[in-house]
Amino acid sequence: MPPTLPSTPAGRSAAADLTTLEFDDSFTRSLPADPEGRNFVRQVASAAYSHVTPTTVSAPRLLAWSDDCAALLGLSRPTQAAVEILGGNRLAPTMRPYAARYGGHQFGHWAGQLGDGRAITLGELTPSGGRWELQLKGAGPTPYSRTADGRAVLRSSVREFLCSEAMHFLGVPTTRALSLVATGDTVVRDMFYNGDPQPEQGAVVCRVAPSFVRFGNFEIHASREENESLQRLADYIITQHFRDLGTPSPEVYARWFAEICRRTAVMLAHWMRVGFVHGVMNTDNMSILGLTIDYGPYGWLEGYDPAWTPNTTDLPGRRYAYGRQPDIASWNLARLANALNPLIESVPALEHGLEVYADAFTRTWRGMLAQKLGLTTLDRPGDEELVRELFGVLQQTETDMTLFFRGLARASASNIEPLVAAFYVDGEPSETHRARLVKWLGQYEGRLQVEAMPADERIARMNRANPKYVLRNYQAQLAIDAAAQGDVSLIERLLSVLSRPYDEQPEHEDLAQRRPEWARHRAGCSALSCSS
Repeated sequence: MPPTLPSTPAGRSAAADLTTLEFDDSFTRSLPADPEGRNFVRQVASAAYSHVTPTTVSAPRLLAWSDDCAALLGLSRPTQAAVEILGGNRLAPTMRPYAARYGGHQFGHWAGQLGDGRAITLGELTPSGGRWELQLKGAGPTPYSRTADGRAVLRSSVREFLCSEAMHFLGVPTTRALSLVATGDTVVRDMFYNGDPQPEQGAVVCRVAPSFVRFGNFEIHASREENESLQRLADYIITQHFRDLGTPSPEVYARWFAEICRRTAVMLAHWMRVGFVHGVMNTDNMSILGLTIDYGPYGWLEGYDPAWTPNTTDLPGRRYAYGRQPDIASWNLARLANALNPLIESVPALEHGLEVYADAFTRTWRGMLAQKLGLTTLDRPGDEELVRELFGVLQQTETDMTLFFRGLARASASNIEPLVAAFYVDGEPSETHRARLVKWLGQYEGRLQVEAMPADERIARMNRANPKYVLRNYQAQLAIDAAAQGDVSLIERLLSVLSRPYDEQPEHEDLAQRRPEWARHRAGCSALSCSS
Protein backbone atom coordinates (compact mmCIF):
# COMPACT_ATOMS: atom_id res chain seq x y z
CA MET A 1 0.00 0.00 0.00
CA PRO A 2 1.40 3.45 -0.86
CA PRO A 3 2.29 5.70 2.08
CA THR A 4 0.25 8.72 3.06
CA LEU A 5 2.19 11.73 1.78
CA PRO A 6 1.57 15.37 2.68
CA SER A 7 -1.57 16.66 1.02
CA THR A 8 -4.17 19.22 1.93
CA PRO A 9 -3.94 19.93 5.69
CA ALA A 10 -7.19 20.06 7.65
CA GLY A 11 -8.41 23.25 9.22
CA ARG A 12 -6.75 25.58 6.76
CA SER A 13 -7.89 29.17 6.56
CA ALA A 14 -9.36 30.61 3.39
CA ALA A 15 -7.13 30.29 0.33
CA ALA A 16 -5.16 33.35 -0.76
CA ASP A 17 -3.93 34.70 -4.06
CA LEU A 18 -0.24 34.20 -4.78
CA THR A 19 0.30 37.95 -5.02
CA THR A 20 -0.80 38.58 -1.43
CA LEU A 21 1.26 35.97 0.43
CA GLU A 22 4.46 36.70 2.31
CA PHE A 23 7.47 34.66 1.23
CA ASP A 24 10.37 33.59 3.42
CA ASP A 25 13.97 33.34 2.24
CA SER A 26 15.71 31.07 4.76
CA PHE A 27 17.94 29.51 2.08
CA THR A 28 19.41 32.80 0.92
CA ARG A 29 19.62 34.23 4.47
CA SER A 30 21.48 31.21 5.79
CA LEU A 31 23.95 30.43 3.03
CA PRO A 32 26.77 32.20 1.21
CA ALA A 33 25.74 34.19 -1.87
CA ASP A 34 27.52 34.77 -5.13
CA PRO A 35 28.79 38.37 -4.77
CA GLU A 36 28.41 39.07 -8.50
CA GLY A 37 24.99 40.62 -9.12
CA ARG A 38 25.05 40.56 -12.91
CA ASN A 39 23.44 37.65 -14.73
CA PHE A 40 25.97 36.12 -17.09
CA VAL A 41 27.36 32.61 -17.45
CA ARG A 42 30.40 32.06 -15.27
CA GLN A 43 32.13 29.80 -12.77
CA VAL A 44 30.98 30.66 -9.26
CA ALA A 45 33.13 30.03 -6.19
CA SER A 46 32.33 29.48 -2.50
CA ALA A 47 28.63 30.24 -2.90
CA ALA A 48 25.43 28.23 -2.58
CA TYR A 49 23.44 30.35 -5.02
CA SER A 50 23.31 33.42 -7.24
CA HIS A 51 20.60 36.07 -7.10
CA VAL A 52 18.79 36.17 -10.43
CA THR A 53 15.45 37.44 -11.70
CA PRO A 54 13.22 35.52 -14.14
CA THR A 55 13.26 36.80 -17.71
CA THR A 56 9.92 38.13 -18.89
CA VAL A 57 7.86 36.41 -21.58
CA SER A 58 5.50 37.90 -24.13
CA ALA A 59 2.11 36.43 -23.19
CA PRO A 60 1.87 34.25 -20.07
CA ARG A 61 -1.29 32.14 -20.09
CA LEU A 62 -2.37 29.50 -17.59
CA LEU A 63 -2.67 26.07 -19.19
CA ALA A 64 -3.01 23.83 -16.13
CA TRP A 65 -3.33 24.11 -12.38
CA SER A 66 -3.15 21.55 -9.58
CA ASP A 67 -5.89 22.27 -7.08
CA ASP A 68 -4.44 19.69 -4.68
CA CYS A 69 -0.98 21.26 -4.69
CA ALA A 70 -2.53 24.72 -4.39
CA ALA A 71 -4.51 23.63 -1.32
CA LEU A 72 -1.28 22.38 0.23
CA LEU A 73 0.08 25.92 -0.08
CA GLY A 74 -3.14 27.71 0.88
CA LEU A 75 -3.54 29.18 -2.61
CA SER A 76 -6.67 30.03 -4.55
CA ARG A 77 -6.84 29.66 -8.32
CA PRO A 78 -4.59 32.33 -9.80
CA THR A 79 -5.63 35.75 -10.94
CA GLN A 80 -3.95 37.11 -14.04
CA ALA A 81 -1.52 38.94 -11.76
CA ALA A 82 -0.58 35.59 -10.22
CA VAL A 83 -0.18 34.07 -13.69
CA GLU A 84 2.28 36.88 -14.44
CA ILE A 85 4.34 35.66 -11.46
CA LEU A 86 4.06 32.02 -12.51
CA GLY A 87 5.23 32.92 -16.00
CA GLY A 88 8.18 34.95 -14.73
CA ASN A 89 6.93 38.46 -15.59
CA ARG A 90 6.66 39.88 -12.09
CA LEU A 91 7.53 39.14 -8.46
CA ALA A 92 5.63 39.40 -5.22
CA PRO A 93 7.23 42.03 -2.94
CA THR A 94 8.80 39.49 -0.54
CA MET A 95 10.29 37.16 -3.16
CA ARG A 96 14.09 36.94 -3.31
CA PRO A 97 14.66 34.78 -6.41
CA TYR A 98 17.86 32.80 -6.92
CA ALA A 99 19.46 29.98 -8.87
CA ALA A 100 21.26 27.30 -6.86
CA ARG A 101 24.84 26.26 -7.53
CA TYR A 102 25.65 22.57 -7.71
CA GLY A 103 27.75 20.07 -9.62
CA GLY A 104 27.19 16.44 -10.43
CA HIS A 105 28.29 13.13 -11.80
CA GLN A 106 26.57 12.65 -15.14
CA PHE A 107 26.55 9.14 -16.67
CA GLY A 108 29.27 8.16 -14.20
CA HIS A 109 31.65 11.07 -14.81
CA TRP A 110 32.25 14.27 -12.85
CA ALA A 111 30.79 17.16 -14.87
CA GLY A 112 31.98 20.05 -12.72
CA GLN A 113 29.75 23.04 -12.07
CA LEU A 114 26.17 22.61 -13.28
CA GLY A 115 23.58 24.49 -11.23
CA ASP A 116 20.07 25.73 -11.94
CA GLY A 117 20.52 26.53 -15.60
CA ARG A 118 16.82 27.17 -16.25
CA ALA A 119 15.23 26.94 -12.81
CA ILE A 120 14.75 29.94 -10.54
CA THR A 121 13.46 29.60 -6.98
CA LEU A 122 11.06 32.42 -6.09
CA GLY A 123 10.96 31.90 -2.34
CA GLU A 124 9.45 29.81 0.43
CA LEU A 125 5.89 29.60 1.71
CA THR A 126 5.27 28.37 5.26
CA PRO A 127 1.61 27.33 5.57
CA SER A 128 0.62 25.55 8.79
CA GLY A 129 4.22 25.26 9.91
CA GLY A 130 5.46 23.57 6.73
CA ARG A 131 8.04 24.97 4.37
CA TRP A 132 7.60 24.81 0.60
CA GLU A 133 9.86 26.30 -2.05
CA LEU A 134 8.29 27.54 -5.29
CA GLN A 135 10.54 27.21 -8.29
CA LEU A 136 9.97 28.22 -11.92
CA LYS A 137 11.45 25.85 -14.49
CA GLY A 138 12.03 27.47 -17.85
CA ALA A 139 12.17 31.02 -16.48
CA GLY A 140 15.22 32.20 -18.40
CA PRO A 141 19.02 32.15 -18.21
CA THR A 142 21.06 32.09 -15.02
CA PRO A 143 24.80 32.11 -14.33
CA TYR A 144 24.60 28.30 -14.58
CA SER A 145 22.98 28.08 -18.02
CA ARG A 146 26.26 27.26 -19.78
CA THR A 147 25.42 27.44 -23.49
CA ALA A 148 21.63 27.16 -23.07
CA ASP A 149 18.85 29.77 -23.05
CA GLY A 150 17.24 28.88 -19.72
CA ARG A 151 13.90 28.13 -21.35
CA ALA A 152 11.73 25.01 -21.51
CA VAL A 153 9.49 23.78 -24.29
CA LEU A 154 5.82 22.87 -23.99
CA ARG A 155 6.37 19.13 -24.42
CA SER A 156 8.83 18.77 -21.54
CA SER A 157 6.78 21.11 -19.33
CA VAL A 158 3.54 19.15 -19.85
CA ARG A 159 5.39 15.96 -19.02
CA GLU A 160 6.89 17.40 -15.84
CA PHE A 161 3.61 18.92 -14.66
CA LEU A 162 1.59 15.73 -15.16
CA CYS A 163 4.22 13.32 -13.85
CA SER A 164 4.94 15.28 -10.68
CA GLU A 165 1.29 15.09 -9.69
CA ALA A 166 0.79 11.53 -10.95
CA MET A 167 3.69 10.28 -8.84
CA HIS A 168 2.31 12.03 -5.75
CA PHE A 169 -1.04 10.29 -6.07
CA LEU A 170 0.68 6.95 -6.69
CA GLY A 171 2.24 7.42 -3.25
CA VAL A 172 5.80 7.91 -4.54
CA PRO A 173 7.95 10.51 -2.73
CA THR A 174 8.20 13.38 -5.21
CA THR A 175 8.39 17.07 -5.84
CA ARG A 176 5.05 18.58 -6.83
CA ALA A 177 3.81 20.82 -9.65
CA LEU A 178 1.52 23.78 -9.08
CA SER A 179 1.03 25.28 -12.51
CA LEU A 180 1.80 25.10 -16.20
CA VAL A 181 2.00 28.43 -18.02
CA ALA A 182 2.42 29.01 -21.75
CA THR A 183 4.85 31.84 -22.49
CA GLY A 184 3.63 32.94 -25.91
CA ASP A 185 7.21 32.63 -27.14
CA THR A 186 9.00 29.97 -29.15
CA VAL A 187 12.09 28.05 -28.09
CA VAL A 188 14.47 26.45 -30.57
CA ARG A 189 15.39 22.84 -29.77
CA ASP A 190 17.01 19.94 -31.60
CA MET A 191 14.54 17.33 -30.34
CA PHE A 192 16.18 14.39 -32.09
CA TYR A 193 19.80 15.59 -31.79
CA ASN A 194 20.08 15.23 -35.56
CA GLY A 195 21.25 18.73 -36.41
CA ASP A 196 17.79 19.98 -37.34
CA PRO A 197 16.68 22.37 -34.55
CA GLN A 198 13.10 23.61 -34.77
CA PRO A 199 11.11 26.32 -32.97
CA GLU A 200 8.71 24.94 -30.36
CA GLN A 201 6.20 26.54 -28.03
CA GLY A 202 7.64 27.58 -24.68
CA ALA A 203 6.19 26.99 -21.22
CA VAL A 204 7.06 27.35 -17.55
CA VAL A 205 6.26 24.89 -14.74
CA CYS A 206 6.04 26.01 -11.13
CA ARG A 207 7.55 23.20 -9.08
CA VAL A 208 7.00 22.81 -5.34
CA ALA A 209 9.11 20.96 -2.75
CA PRO A 210 10.32 21.40 0.82
CA SER A 211 13.77 21.76 -0.76
CA PHE A 212 15.30 21.33 -4.20
CA VAL A 213 18.80 20.67 -2.80
CA ARG A 214 20.50 17.72 -4.48
CA PHE A 215 23.53 15.54 -3.90
CA GLY A 216 25.33 17.81 -6.35
CA ASN A 217 24.91 20.87 -4.11
CA PHE A 218 27.32 19.20 -1.67
CA GLU A 219 29.57 17.75 -4.34
CA ILE A 220 30.44 21.12 -5.82
CA HIS A 221 31.66 22.49 -2.47
CA ALA A 222 33.64 19.33 -1.71
CA SER A 223 35.22 19.26 -5.17
CA ARG A 224 36.58 22.78 -4.64
CA GLU A 225 37.53 22.15 -0.98
CA GLU A 226 35.04 24.80 0.15
CA ASN A 227 34.64 23.12 3.52
CA GLU A 228 33.13 26.08 5.33
CA SER A 229 30.41 26.45 2.69
CA LEU A 230 29.91 22.68 2.72
CA GLN A 231 29.32 22.71 6.46
CA ARG A 232 26.98 25.71 6.31
CA LEU A 233 24.85 23.95 3.70
CA ALA A 234 24.75 20.72 5.71
CA ASP A 235 23.85 22.61 8.89
CA TYR A 236 21.08 24.47 7.09
CA ILE A 237 19.54 21.31 5.64
CA ILE A 238 19.71 19.46 8.97
CA THR A 239 18.25 22.40 10.89
CA GLN A 240 15.41 22.94 8.44
CA HIS A 241 14.57 19.40 7.33
CA PHE A 242 16.17 16.88 9.73
CA ARG A 243 15.95 18.73 13.04
CA ASP A 244 14.90 15.59 14.92
CA LEU A 245 18.49 14.33 14.46
CA GLY A 246 19.80 17.01 16.82
CA THR A 247 22.31 19.85 16.68
CA PRO A 248 24.79 19.44 13.82
CA SER A 249 27.99 17.63 14.83
CA PRO A 250 30.13 14.87 13.29
CA GLU A 251 27.88 12.24 14.91
CA VAL A 252 24.73 13.98 13.67
CA TYR A 253 26.21 14.32 10.17
CA ALA A 254 26.73 10.53 10.16
CA ARG A 255 23.14 9.86 11.29
CA TRP A 256 21.95 12.36 8.69
CA PHE A 257 23.79 10.56 5.89
CA ALA A 258 22.25 7.27 7.01
CA GLU A 259 18.79 8.86 6.94
CA ILE A 260 19.40 10.19 3.42
CA CYS A 261 20.36 6.64 2.45
CA ARG A 262 17.20 5.24 4.02
CA ARG A 263 14.92 7.77 2.29
CA THR A 264 16.60 7.15 -1.04
CA ALA A 265 16.05 3.41 -0.61
CA VAL A 266 12.34 3.91 0.07
CA MET A 267 12.02 6.14 -3.00
CA LEU A 268 13.77 3.57 -5.21
CA ALA A 269 11.55 0.79 -3.92
CA HIS A 270 8.51 2.84 -4.89
CA TRP A 271 9.93 3.38 -8.38
CA MET A 272 10.36 -0.35 -8.78
CA ARG A 273 6.89 -1.03 -7.33
CA VAL A 274 5.08 1.02 -9.97
CA GLY A 275 7.50 0.29 -12.83
CA PHE A 276 8.83 3.84 -13.08
CA VAL A 277 12.13 4.54 -14.84
CA HIS A 278 13.70 7.94 -14.16
CA GLY A 279 16.03 7.92 -17.13
CA VAL A 280 18.65 10.42 -15.87
CA MET A 281 19.86 9.35 -12.42
CA ASN A 282 22.81 11.73 -12.37
CA THR A 283 23.84 12.92 -8.90
CA ASP A 284 22.54 16.39 -9.72
CA ASN A 285 19.11 14.78 -10.14
CA MET A 286 19.10 13.08 -6.72
CA SER A 287 17.19 14.89 -3.96
CA ILE A 288 18.77 15.20 -0.52
CA LEU A 289 15.26 14.60 0.90
CA GLY A 290 14.66 11.35 -0.98
CA LEU A 291 12.17 12.87 -3.43
CA THR A 292 11.82 12.09 -7.12
CA ILE A 293 13.14 15.21 -8.83
CA ASP A 294 13.69 16.42 -12.40
CA TYR A 295 11.27 14.68 -14.74
CA GLY A 296 13.03 14.46 -18.09
CA PRO A 297 13.06 11.36 -20.31
CA TYR A 298 11.19 9.15 -17.84
CA GLY A 299 8.80 6.31 -18.58
CA TRP A 300 6.83 3.43 -17.12
CA LEU A 301 7.63 -0.14 -18.03
CA GLU A 302 5.09 -1.24 -20.58
CA GLY A 303 6.68 -4.39 -21.89
CA TYR A 304 8.44 -5.69 -18.76
CA ASP A 305 12.17 -5.46 -19.46
CA PRO A 306 14.74 -4.76 -16.72
CA ALA A 307 17.15 -3.46 -19.40
CA TRP A 308 14.73 -0.81 -20.71
CA THR A 309 15.68 2.84 -20.51
CA PRO A 310 13.46 5.70 -21.70
CA ASN A 311 16.47 7.92 -22.44
CA THR A 312 17.85 7.77 -25.99
CA THR A 313 21.14 9.22 -24.71
CA ASP A 314 21.40 6.26 -22.35
CA LEU A 315 20.76 3.57 -24.97
CA PRO A 316 24.41 2.61 -25.67
CA GLY A 317 25.17 1.66 -22.06
CA ARG A 318 21.69 1.50 -20.48
CA ARG A 319 23.21 2.82 -17.26
CA TYR A 320 19.85 4.07 -16.00
CA ALA A 321 17.69 1.13 -17.09
CA TYR A 322 14.86 -0.03 -14.81
CA GLY A 323 16.73 -2.99 -13.34
CA ARG A 324 19.89 -0.98 -12.64
CA GLN A 325 18.23 1.85 -10.74
CA PRO A 326 18.80 0.41 -7.23
CA ASP A 327 22.53 -0.08 -7.89
CA ILE A 328 22.88 3.37 -9.45
CA ALA A 329 21.26 4.96 -6.39
CA SER A 330 23.85 3.21 -4.23
CA TRP A 331 26.64 4.47 -6.52
CA ASN A 332 25.26 8.01 -6.27
CA LEU A 333 25.09 7.77 -2.48
CA ALA A 334 28.76 6.75 -2.46
CA ARG A 335 29.55 9.95 -4.36
CA LEU A 336 27.60 11.90 -1.72
CA ALA A 337 29.55 10.07 0.99
CA ASN A 338 32.78 11.27 -0.59
CA ALA A 339 31.45 14.83 -0.57
CA LEU A 340 30.44 14.64 3.10
CA ASN A 341 33.69 13.04 4.23
CA PRO A 342 35.19 16.38 5.40
CA LEU A 343 32.29 16.69 7.84
CA ILE A 344 32.06 13.09 9.05
CA GLU A 345 35.71 11.97 8.80
CA SER A 346 34.75 8.38 9.52
CA VAL A 347 34.88 5.80 6.77
CA PRO A 348 33.00 3.23 8.92
CA ALA A 349 30.19 5.74 9.49
CA LEU A 350 29.88 6.38 5.76
CA GLU A 351 30.00 2.67 5.00
CA HIS A 352 27.26 2.16 7.58
CA GLY A 353 25.07 4.63 5.69
CA LEU A 354 25.51 2.65 2.48
CA GLU A 355 24.63 -0.53 4.38
CA VAL A 356 21.49 1.21 5.63
CA TYR A 357 20.58 1.89 2.00
CA ALA A 358 21.08 -1.73 0.94
CA ASP A 359 19.14 -3.12 3.89
CA ALA A 360 16.32 -0.58 3.61
CA PHE A 361 15.92 -1.11 -0.12
CA THR A 362 15.82 -4.90 0.16
CA ARG A 363 13.38 -4.83 3.07
CA THR A 364 11.12 -2.17 1.54
CA TRP A 365 11.08 -3.66 -1.95
CA ARG A 366 10.32 -7.15 -0.63
CA GLY A 367 7.50 -5.75 1.49
CA MET A 368 6.04 -3.86 -1.45
CA LEU A 369 6.33 -6.87 -3.75
CA ALA A 370 4.54 -8.98 -1.17
CA GLN A 371 1.72 -6.42 -1.14
CA LYS A 372 1.56 -6.48 -4.93
CA LEU A 373 1.12 -10.25 -4.73
CA GLY A 374 -1.47 -10.11 -1.96
CA LEU A 375 0.88 -11.72 0.56
CA THR A 376 1.83 -10.58 4.05
CA THR A 377 5.45 -11.64 3.65
CA LEU A 378 7.92 -13.15 1.19
CA ASP A 379 9.97 -14.92 3.84
CA ARG A 380 8.53 -18.43 3.57
CA PRO A 381 10.37 -21.35 1.96
CA GLY A 382 9.85 -21.30 -1.79
CA ASP A 383 9.05 -17.57 -1.98
CA GLU A 384 12.37 -16.70 -3.66
CA GLU A 385 11.73 -19.22 -6.42
CA LEU A 386 8.10 -18.05 -6.77
CA VAL A 387 9.27 -14.46 -7.36
CA ARG A 388 12.11 -15.48 -9.66
CA GLU A 389 9.76 -17.50 -11.84
CA LEU A 390 7.20 -14.68 -11.87
CA PHE A 391 9.68 -12.29 -13.44
CA GLY A 392 10.76 -15.01 -15.84
CA VAL A 393 7.14 -15.39 -16.95
CA LEU A 394 6.85 -11.61 -17.40
CA GLN A 395 9.85 -11.63 -19.74
CA GLN A 396 8.90 -14.72 -21.77
CA THR A 397 6.59 -12.63 -23.89
CA GLU A 398 6.15 -8.85 -23.99
CA THR A 399 3.97 -8.18 -20.96
CA ASP A 400 2.65 -4.89 -19.64
CA MET A 401 3.76 -4.71 -15.99
CA THR A 402 0.96 -2.42 -14.79
CA LEU A 403 -1.82 -4.45 -16.39
CA PHE A 404 -0.38 -7.80 -15.35
CA PHE A 405 -0.22 -6.98 -11.65
CA ARG A 406 -3.61 -5.30 -11.72
CA GLY A 407 -5.16 -8.33 -13.39
CA LEU A 408 -3.37 -10.82 -11.14
CA ALA A 409 -5.79 -10.12 -8.28
CA ARG A 410 -8.56 -11.96 -10.17
CA ALA A 411 -6.54 -14.48 -12.19
CA SER A 412 -6.10 -18.17 -11.45
CA ALA A 413 -4.61 -21.26 -13.07
CA SER A 414 -8.05 -22.08 -14.43
CA ASN A 415 -8.77 -18.52 -15.59
CA ILE A 416 -5.98 -16.46 -17.13
CA GLU A 417 -8.42 -14.12 -18.88
CA PRO A 418 -7.76 -11.19 -16.45
CA LEU A 419 -4.12 -11.26 -17.61
CA VAL A 420 -4.60 -11.54 -21.37
CA ALA A 421 -4.95 -7.76 -21.82
CA ALA A 422 -1.38 -7.36 -20.53
CA PHE A 423 0.22 -9.34 -23.38
CA TYR A 424 1.53 -7.45 -26.42
CA VAL A 425 0.54 -10.25 -28.80
CA ASP A 426 -2.41 -10.69 -31.08
CA GLY A 427 -4.95 -13.04 -29.61
CA GLU A 428 -4.14 -15.68 -27.02
CA PRO A 429 -0.62 -16.29 -25.65
CA SER A 430 1.45 -19.04 -27.22
CA GLU A 431 1.04 -22.60 -25.99
CA THR A 432 4.48 -22.52 -24.36
CA HIS A 433 3.84 -19.25 -22.58
CA ARG A 434 0.36 -20.31 -21.46
CA ALA A 435 1.73 -23.54 -19.98
CA ARG A 436 4.43 -21.73 -18.03
CA LEU A 437 1.99 -19.07 -16.84
CA VAL A 438 -0.62 -21.62 -15.74
CA LYS A 439 2.03 -23.60 -13.86
CA TRP A 440 3.20 -20.48 -12.03
CA LEU A 441 -0.37 -19.47 -11.22
CA GLY A 442 -0.91 -22.89 -9.68
CA GLN A 443 2.12 -22.40 -7.45
CA TYR A 444 0.94 -18.90 -6.60
CA GLU A 445 -2.53 -20.15 -5.65
CA GLY A 446 -0.92 -22.67 -3.33
CA ARG A 447 1.04 -19.86 -1.68
CA LEU A 448 -2.14 -17.80 -1.26
CA GLN A 449 -3.79 -20.70 0.53
CA VAL A 450 -1.07 -20.52 3.18
CA GLU A 451 -2.12 -16.93 3.86
CA ALA A 452 -5.75 -17.98 4.39
CA MET A 453 -6.87 -14.45 3.54
CA PRO A 454 -10.47 -14.01 2.31
CA ALA A 455 -10.48 -13.42 -1.46
CA ASP A 456 -12.30 -10.09 -1.26
CA GLU A 457 -9.83 -8.76 1.28
CA ARG A 458 -6.86 -9.95 -0.77
CA ILE A 459 -8.19 -8.39 -3.98
CA ALA A 460 -8.78 -5.08 -2.22
CA ARG A 461 -5.23 -5.13 -0.77
CA MET A 462 -3.73 -5.92 -4.16
CA ASN A 463 -5.70 -3.16 -5.87
CA ARG A 464 -4.34 -0.68 -3.32
CA ALA A 465 -0.80 -1.74 -4.20
CA ASN A 466 -1.15 -2.12 -7.98
CA PRO A 467 -2.27 1.00 -9.85
CA LYS A 468 -4.68 0.74 -12.73
CA TYR A 469 -3.63 4.08 -14.21
CA VAL A 470 -0.10 5.36 -14.81
CA LEU A 471 1.09 8.20 -17.04
CA ARG A 472 2.07 6.36 -20.18
CA ASN A 473 4.35 8.26 -22.54
CA TYR A 474 1.94 8.02 -25.45
CA GLN A 475 -0.81 9.59 -23.33
CA ALA A 476 1.48 12.44 -22.33
CA GLN A 477 2.38 12.95 -26.00
CA LEU A 478 -1.27 13.10 -27.04
CA ALA A 479 -1.83 15.72 -24.34
CA ILE A 480 1.17 17.68 -25.64
CA ASP A 481 -0.11 17.53 -29.22
CA ALA A 482 -3.54 18.77 -28.15
CA ALA A 483 -2.10 21.54 -25.97
CA ALA A 484 0.03 22.73 -28.87
CA GLN A 485 -3.26 23.26 -30.74
CA GLY A 486 -4.79 25.14 -27.81
CA ASP A 487 -6.75 22.21 -26.34
CA VAL A 488 -5.86 21.44 -22.71
CA SER A 489 -8.79 19.10 -22.06
CA LEU A 490 -6.63 15.97 -22.17
CA ILE A 491 -4.19 17.48 -19.66
CA GLU A 492 -7.15 18.16 -17.38
CA ARG A 493 -8.57 14.67 -17.91
CA LEU A 494 -5.25 12.96 -17.22
CA LEU A 495 -4.70 15.06 -14.11
CA SER A 496 -8.13 14.07 -12.83
CA VAL A 497 -7.81 10.34 -13.61
CA LEU A 498 -4.25 10.09 -12.30
CA SER A 499 -5.32 11.64 -9.00
CA ARG A 500 -7.14 8.31 -8.33
CA PRO A 501 -4.76 5.78 -9.89
CA TYR A 502 -5.86 2.81 -7.77
CA ASP A 503 -9.60 3.29 -8.32
CA GLU A 504 -11.80 1.70 -10.93
CA GLN A 505 -12.96 4.51 -13.21
CA PRO A 506 -15.07 2.78 -15.87
CA GLU A 507 -15.64 5.98 -17.83
CA HIS A 508 -11.88 6.24 -18.35
CA GLU A 509 -11.18 2.62 -19.22
CA ASP A 510 -9.43 3.68 -22.44
CA LEU A 511 -6.64 5.21 -20.32
CA ALA A 512 -6.01 1.84 -18.66
CA GLN A 513 -5.11 -0.01 -21.86
CA ARG A 514 -1.66 -1.11 -22.97
CA ARG A 515 0.31 1.09 -25.36
CA PRO A 516 -1.16 1.00 -28.89
CA GLU A 517 1.05 -0.32 -31.67
CA TRP A 518 1.11 3.04 -33.46
CA ALA A 519 2.93 4.47 -30.42
CA ARG A 520 5.66 1.85 -30.30
CA HIS A 521 8.20 3.87 -32.29
CA ARG A 522 6.58 7.30 -32.54
CA ALA A 523 8.65 10.20 -31.18
CA GLY A 524 7.76 11.02 -27.59
CA CYS A 525 5.76 7.82 -27.07
CA SER A 526 8.51 5.43 -25.99
CA ALA A 527 12.12 6.55 -25.57
CA LEU A 528 12.86 10.27 -25.36
CA SER A 529 15.89 12.52 -25.57
CA CYS A 530 17.08 14.94 -22.89
CA SER A 531 16.17 17.84 -25.21
CA SER A 532 13.69 20.18 -23.55
